[in-house]
Amino acid sequence: MRKTALLIFYPLALLCLLACAAEPEYSSWYCRFSYNNQIHNDATLATALDGASRGVFCLITESTRAGVKYLHFQNSDGLTSQKPESAEESQANFVLGLNNGIIVGFQTLNTDGMNGGFVGYDVQCPNCVRRENNTISPNYRVTMAGTGIATCSKCGRKYDMNNGGILLNGEEGDTGLEKYVAATTGPFGLVSVFRR
Repeated sequence: MRKTALLIFYPLALLCLLACAAEPEYSSWYCRFSYNNQIHNDATLATALDGASRGVFCLITESTRAGVKYLHFQNSDGLTSQKPESAEESQANFVLGLNNGIIVGFQTLNTDGMNGGFVGYDVQCPNCVRRENNTISPNYRVTMAGTGIATCSKCGRKYDMNNGGILLNGEEGDTGLEKYVAATTGPFGLVSVFRR
């Protein structure tokens, strides 16, 4: 009788552990961006790629004017710039998160790990996206402050970009910012952000 109970208990316990597993660390939303700042020398982007200036983040978006693609950079201190994409970059067809926007930078907390605290976030509020069930054309952008806090323009939720994008206010079941795999070789080097 005892063996039968154990044979039933162990598979059920394993099933419970698998069902209660923590949410994935990285987003399932699609993202593909690789940029060589050694070629472009963009000072705004460089501020967020410098490990010595932790807590500075850069929003990256893309636009097209007169058939030319441009990358726009805005850091959390208000500095802005834009650069035309090279022919190779245009052909690469960057996918900047869920709706044309990613944020990169070195966080001040959680600096351990392979990238030394370098992070990439989606610019959309994940809680509004899920609540509205809108992954096709979401427009729930977060805005950055120099303090490293990102605030949703729709619901007012606040996220700490210096601490893994955790949610600072909200309701039970809400999540932090969507994170992407991100790496950089330095201020005037390579930066890559992508979905795992």
